[in-house]
Parts: sequence; C-alpha cells; structure tokens
Amino acid sequence: MKKILLMAALLLMSSVTMHGQLKREYSKTSTTSSTVFSTTASPDIPTSVTFAGENVSFDRLDMAERLDRELTSVIYGQTTTELCFKRANRYFPVLAKILKEQGVPLDFLYLAVTESSMDYNAYSSAKAAGMWQLLAGTGRDYGLEVGDEVDERYDPEKSTVAACKYLKAAYKKYGHWPTVAASYNAGMQRLSNELSKQKVDNSFDLYLVQETSRYVFRIIAYKLVMESPKRYGYRFTRKQLYQPVSYMTVDVTGAVPSWIDWAKSRGITYAQLREANPWIRSTKLTNASGKTYKVRVPKKDDLYRSKRTYTVYNKDWVID
Repeated sequence: MKKILLMAALLLMSSVTMHGQLKREYSKTSTTSSTVFSTTASPDIPTSVTFAGENVSFDRLDMAERLDRELTSVIYGQTTTELCFKRANRYFPVLAKILKEQGVPLDFLYLAVTESSMDYNAYSSAKAAGMWQLLAGTGRDYGLEVGDEVDERYDPEKSTVAACKYLKAAYKKYGHWPTVAASYNAGMQRLSNELSKQKVDNSFDLYLVQETSRYVFRIIAYKLVMESPKRYGYRFTRKQLYQPVSYMTVDVTGAVPSWIDWAKSRGITYAQLREANPWIRSTKLTNASGKTYKVRVPKKDDLYRSKRTYTVYNKDWVID
C-alpha cells in the first residue's frame, strides 16, 4: 500500500513540474509573438509630380494607387535602390551631358535606372542589353554595332545616344513625354495600336499588360526617391558612392589577337579593360573592316581609393 501511495505522489509531483515547464514555455512563446518589430512607414503620395516638364496629377484614385505600389517597392527594395544611387553617381554625369546635348529631358535618367538599375552589363530574358536595355534590332536601327566581338549596347555613352534617338522619334509621334516613356517599354507600334483601339490620347488612360502599366509609375517613383533620398530614409557619404573614373583613349584601327595581352601591355588587367569598355565581348577583335575603335584605358590613380578625390553628382544624396 505504501509503495502505491509513493508512486502516486511521484506521479503527481512529475505532473506539476511538467505543467510548470509548459506554462513557462507558453509564456515565452506568447511574449515573443507580441514583439514589436522595427517601424515601417507608408509613403505619402503627392498630389502631382512634374515629369519631363509635364504635370502628372495623382488626384485620380487609380493613378495614386499605381504610384503608391511602385514608390513602396522602390523605398523598401533597399538593396537594389542603394546600388542605383551608388552607380548613378558614377554614370549620371556622363549620361546627363548626353541627354542635354540630344535635347531629351533629364528625367529620362530615371528610365535608365528603371531599365537596368544602372548596371551596364544587364541582360534580360528578352535579350535586351546594357543600361538602356536595347534589343539587338533596335540598337542597330539607331546606329550601334551589335555582334559577338563588339556590342555597343553595353557602352554607356553610345547606348545613351541611341536611346535618345528613339525617345526623340517617339516624342515626334506622341508629343507627350510620359507616353514616350511607356512606348519605350511597349514599343511604338503596340502603344499606338492600343491608343487607337481604346480611343484615348495618352498612356495613363490605357489598359495595358502589367509590366507596361506599371512602367512609367516606377520611373516616377525612382525620380521621387532619388531627388529626395533623405526623406525616404537613404543616407550616404561621398566615399560610399561609386566614383567616376578618368580614362586615356587609345585608337585601335586593326585586329587585336588578344585583348588580354593588349591590356597587359598598357599596365592594366583584362578585367579592368572590360570594366572600362563593356562593349568588348570577346578576348579578341577581328576588325576586318579596319574600323576605328576608341578604347578607354583607366588612369591608375582613379583605380585606388587612397589616391583619388571624391565627387558627388547630387549634393542631396550625401550627408557630408
């Protein structure tokens, strides 16, 4: 009898102990589930935005919601957006100069950001290449060489000139820069067909596939964030932004059996040569036609952080 009572007492004690452990564990779980995470904020949508000199109203409900989607995505896609700022500091000075010379509004810099995140080596599943994501046929139509050894769609400067030619041709057709931007994604023929079919005169009133429908709003979202980065939580120092690199230019008029040897003979690596000249797409250059290629050789001081000066494209991008 005593043994039975002892066993019962032990079982009761074990049950009480287990109950206490479960209670404590539940209490921990409950506390964890109520933890407050870091605060996020939803962006305010402006009443209107000026894009390429034209006023775009966001009073209409669908317009405001479409911008809200893209602005939220750009703000909280921190990895990509930070890289856009850093790369833009290197490339915007050159690209902006070309846009001005070509008579294209500077807001189209943000089209390049939207297309490629300012990655000169970008290549899409649709086989569009470079910062401006030009198709091979479009590149050739606007004066670029596109081949296995040379592909000027990857050249930031030449591809910008080609993109400007397209944008100016589209503006002549539509007379409305936001619609021009939409045509860059959809193509002029398809956009013109939809404008006619749906009986409207600008892209904001069109029902389009998701990619094109979102496209101009994403460009405007990048414009808002990159013009006022601190407002949206982005802060950089000058040294954190990628810096422009100065070059010497060498004319190449014949064949190059080995770009690797060519680079080495000029005191740089093949990797540095390709970084400076992304239009080079092979280790050799046949050049049967004897065309003159201007090859950039980076100045050595600009390749080292300790030897260079630091510049910034937009003073509002930095806190120092």
